[in-house]
Amino acid sequence: MTKKEFLRAVSGGEEDIIQIFLDGLSTVDSDYCVIGGLAVNAYTDPVVSLDLDIVVAVTNIEAVCETVESHFKIEHFPHSINMTSDKSDLRIQLQIDQRYQDFIPRATMHTVLGYEMNVASMEDVLQGKIWAYSDEQRRKSKRQKDLADIIRLIEDHPCLTRQLPDSIRKIIE
Repeated sequence: MTKKEFLRAVSGGEEDIIQIFLDGLSTVDSDYCVIGGLAVNAYTDPVVSLDLDIVVAVTNIEAVCETVESHFKIEHFPHSINMTSDKSDLRIQLQIDQRYQDFIPRATMHTVLGYEMNVASMEDVLQGKIWAYSDEQRRKSKRQKDLADIIRLIEDHPCLTRQLPDSIRKIIE
């Protein structure tokens, strides 16, 4: 079983919605980068996630949504656009927080669970996880997953420790 087949099996996928979405990005020639848990997998041992967190160039967001709308239910929220499909349990979340736009030019191509995708730099992935963990509005379970991702990155790349705020450094030491 390939990594793609594994992820598709875990997500109950009748369709390869990650590939459909990546093809949609390619169709509109949009700059983007993957952030979140799948991006962490580019820099450390993979953990399965049912979320694809991604930043799309702000000028292409609507074009990307229009390109893939026949495959996804699309919901707009203040800080994200969420996409789901009745053919998979995997969820795609376009992060529209402006802070993440600066990640796109520093992103590089990686293979993540069998998919070729543009992934935010390791430092940017960590910064995104720090922002997510520090957001007290998020559910506690989500924040704990963010903290686990921070720890995974730091264990494999100790040089990143200098990027941690003292409040998080104290928790993980």
